[in-house]
Amino acid sequence: MISWIYVNETQKTIAIAGRIIFSGTILMLGVVTLIVGALSFKYNGETGSYPLFGKVEVDSVVLAASNGVEEGLTGVSEASSRVESEDARPLLIRKYLEKYNSPLVPYSDLIFELSETYGFPYYWIVAIGQQESNLCKKIPENSFNCWGYGIHSKGTLRFENYETALKSYAEYLKRVYFDKGLDTPELIMKKYCPSSNGSWAFGVRQFINDIESGDF
Repeated sequence: MISWIYVNETQKTIAIAGRIIFSGTILMLGVVTLIVGALSFKYNGETGSYPLFGKVEVDSVVLAASNGVEEGLTGVSEASSRVESEDARPLLIRKYLEKYNSPLVPYSDLIFELSETYGFPYYWIVAIGQQESNLCKKIPENSFNCWGYGIHSKGTLRFENYETALKSYAEYLKRVYFDKGLDTPELIMKKYCPSSNGSWAFGVRQFINDIESGDF
C-alpha cells in the first residue's frame, strides 16, 4: 500500500514538472520570436538592407508587383480607349456621308487615309464638302469637284472621278492652308471664301461639330 502511494505521488510530480517545462519552453519560444522580429525590423530601418527574415521583403515585392499590375491595367485601359476613339473616325466619316446620301460614301476610308497622310484632322474634307456642295449633290456637271475650289469665271476645275478629286483636294488643303497656319474655319474662310460675311466659317464649324459628336 505504501509502495503504491509512493508511485502515484511520483507520477503526479513528474506530470506537474512536465507541464511546467512545456509551458516554459513555449514561453521561451515566444520571447525569442519577439526578439528576433524586433532585431529584424531594426536592422531594416537603420541599415536599409534586406531584413533578416523574408516577410517584409516578400510583402514589398508583392506590393510592388500589385502596383505594377494595377498601373499596367490602367495603361492598357487608357490605350484601349484611345485606340477605340481613334478607330471611330473612319466610321464617323462613313455614317455622316450615309446620312446625307453622298456619292462619297464608297470613299470614306480614302478620306480618312488622305487626312492621315497629309496630317490634318479627318473632318475637314467632309465638312467643307458639306458647306460647298451638300456633299457633292450640287456640283458642276461631270466635274467631281465637291469643294468649289478652282471654280471661277475663267473656268471649272474638273476631275475624272471622285478618287482623283479627293487626292488633289487633300494635297491642296495642306499646301495652301494648313502649311501656312490657316487651320480654323475662320482663318481658312479669309482665303477660301473672302467675300463671306462669316456664314461660311459658321457653317463649316457646325458641320465639324456634328461629325465629331456623332449626333446625326
